[in-house]
Amino acid sequence: MSNVQSGILAPPPPLARYLVFTKKPGTDSLAALKALQGSVDGEKTVVGLGQSLTMALGKTIVGLRPFPNYVGSGVEIHSTPMALWCWLRGDDRGHLMHQGRALQKLLSSAFQLEKVIDGFQFDSGHDLTGYEDGTENPQGDDAFEAAVVQGKGAGLDGSSFVAVQQWLHSFEDFDSMSTEEQDNSIGRRKSDNEELEKAPLSAHVKRTAQESFEPEAFIVRRSMPWAEGNRAGLVFVAFGKSFDAFEVQLRRMTGLEDGISDAIFQFTRPLNGSYFWCPPFENGRLDLRALGINP
Repeated sequence: MSNVQSGILAPPPPLARYLVFTKKPGTDSLAALKALQGSVDGEKTVVGLGQSLTMALGKTIVGLRPFPNYVGSGVEIHSTPMALWCWLRGDDRGHLMHQGRALQKLLSSAFQLEKVIDGFQFDSGHDLTGYEDGTENPQGDDAFEAAVVQGKGAGLDGSSFVAVQQWLHSFEDFDSMSTEEQDNSIGRRKSDNEELEKAPLSAHVKRTAQESFEPEAFIVRRSMPWAEGNRAGLVFVAFGKSFDAFEVQLRRMTGLEDGISDAIFQFTRPLNGSYFWCPPFENGRLDLRALGINP
């Protein structure tokens, strides 16, 4: 695991700050990436590169592609491509703010900061609706197998692909549901996190049961709640050795597989969606050989 950005497989931190950047037109991103390469540790800061950035460098990362746009019955999934994503992990909001400022300054010659989202742990790993998040996450070797690219050669092995979405919850809609309706929408009891034996087909656990796909669709989720003013929800973050597992789950959630959309759309919706490639780590630096940048 020495060549993996270690924050990918580590448990979610107490606090997080997510920074997303676009590339400034007419600028040379190479120098900024070289500066970034030795300035992040892969643990407190996890870095992902979007397809537009790799294309600007004249390089192709096999498997990196645009986030899909999906439309189901009353459901819309939007693609919002970005050039660069930085996930800052820590336990002090002030430190994360200053860490983010330093990164913004470091990258300012070629990248424009488009969005900042602050994430946090709630009730030891629960979504703001009160339900435990990430119950079915693979662990240990299984997590490594699901999240990390292997057998593709130097510069690619140890990398990972990440899907990122910001979901906005409607707590008014959620609170209007009975406890039974809430449990049925998730497919688990909030009281003890036990899966319902007779959960409806629209239940979130039925829509995303990783072992129910062929091939099995395992991803490593590192999602965290967010809140800004009276708006709040979940920053969904899912790492995989490819985007395939995430996409089959998302298609089923939107009802494109069998016409049944996920019940969670009754009270939450994604505001955006982006894909990134998280490079490997080598000798304390981002390994950007796949982009033609020496380690």
